[in-house]
Amino acid sequence: MSEPLHHLLERNARKYPRDVGVRHPATDTTLTWRELNARANALARHLQATGMGRGDKVALLLPNGPEFITGFFATLKIGAAVVPVNVRLTPPEISHILEDSEAAAVVFDDALRPVVEGAVARLARAPKCVISAHDLSGLPGKYETTDPGIEVSPGDLAEIIYTSGTTGKPKGVMLSHHAVYSVGSMIAYETNIRYGDRVLHLMPLSHSAPLNLFVVGAAYAGAASVTGTFTPQALLEISAAEGTTHFFGAPVAYLLALKLPNFDHYDLSGRRFWIYGGAAMAREAVLAAMNKFPGSFISLYGLTEAGPNGLALHPEEHPRYAGSIGCRGSVNCEVRLVDDEGRDVPAGEPGEIVLRTTSLMLGYFRNEAATREVMSDGWLRTGDIARRDEEGYYWGLDRKKDMILVGGVNVYPKEIEDVLMGHPAVADVAVVGVPHPEWGETVMAVVVPKGDARPTLEEIRAYCGRSLADFKLPRILTYAEAIPRSAAGKILKQVIREDYLKGKERGPE
Repeated sequence: MSEPLHHLLERNARKYPRDVGVRHPATDTTLTWRELNARANALARHLQATGMGRGDKVALLLPNGPEFITGFFATLKIGAAVVPVNVRLTPPEISHILEDSEAAAVVFDDALRPVVEGAVARLARAPKCVISAHDLSGLPGKYETTDPGIEVSPGDLAEIIYTSGTTGKPKGVMLSHHAVYSVGSMIAYETNIRYGDRVLHLMPLSHSAPLNLFVVGAAYAGAASVTGTFTPQALLEISAAEGTTHFFGAPVAYLLALKLPNFDHYDLSGRRFWIYGGAAMAREAVLAAMNKFPGSFISLYGLTEAGPNGLALHPEEHPRYAGSIGCRGSVNCEVRLVDDEGRDVPAGEPGEIVLRTTSLMLGYFRNEAATREVMSDGWLRTGDIARRDEEGYYWGLDRKKDMILVGGVNVYPKEIEDVLMGHPAVADVAVVGVPHPEWGETVMAVVVPKGDARPTLEEIRAYCGRSLADFKLPRILTYAEAIPRSAAGKILKQVIREDYLKGKERGPE
């Protein structure tokens, strides 16, 4: 079964009108399903009044909260597509996404007004509608709160979620209502989300897993969404105070929480599922978290281009296989391991993970060439290298591409390299990811100084910070007389990583 995503909200408003749809402890805000649907309808009608409709794109620059979920469903109700934008991005980064996605409306958090105004000012064409989330609560008094009644098909475009590419330019992943519905229902099954549960969302809802899996999955099951912004303390405090049943986070979320000296002060009994994904988590780290957090652990592996869908490692598999990403595709998904020619590789041999799923993207927005690179006969080439053991379990090894995963967030070296090449004291540069005990990986820049200049790490970070979000900034800086390259001019990044791990050219952290 598949249907337009906003039908989930509308049905819950009819079935569970007085039950909690979303709860935001930071502002002590609670909206029932009926109230959430009414706000979404009012915003939908406001967007219509400004000329928005079918096929338009609405960018959401909102932190986790009722406003984000309101904006998400309101956009879908008018047949438009949601463009979630990470609130930590800089004006140039936001401007690129707004321009590339052809966003005709922007819904933003008032605290981000200077950033949004800076981004909009760079656009050749201003959006039709720019509205602050501060004004959303007053819309039900200005507009009808009944559904606008726009006909939407499950195959229609629901989202464009931007994920960086190897060129450093973000690519917009187009997902249909059907695709997102498929992964929302999948995760409700795989992680046993059901009516009466309370799903905690602390990871940014601008990312596909928190939004498509857990917001949509909660709505699918009629479970409440509890929203907030991640800190390790917030994870423990909200979990204990709100009685949440499910939490999804990057591995670093758990590792940081384990370091809190007052961890044992919080009563986490009754918490059912702790779910992690977005980055590799070593077996030792998983077992350490399992030892402290009461409840069951589930690992997820997937790509935004697949909804995200992929593999899962379930609670009963963790004692023996923690560190693996699972042995079979999740509901609605098939998985294979192939060589460069697309042939299946035998157990024990490395290969690229490829996925076939009902939640596969429609393609990259306005980028057919990039779409063709990763799609082949209905299969998605992930670029992730793994091996499968004799029992069928997949173990991640590396990535074909040089993407860096910082706490589960994709960071691409060329984007940083391009910025650093504009620094007056930088003659050449290479950026790589190196292991980090908490974040999985961190960003290291290797700089060839220009002349006698020798920029410090602080200077490099300040320079990059004008154009890049803070999570993309180098945390480690080393110097070299030359960047190692192949005969074809390709940077030998594996050599750089190996030298770093051997202790050569180590810079300040």
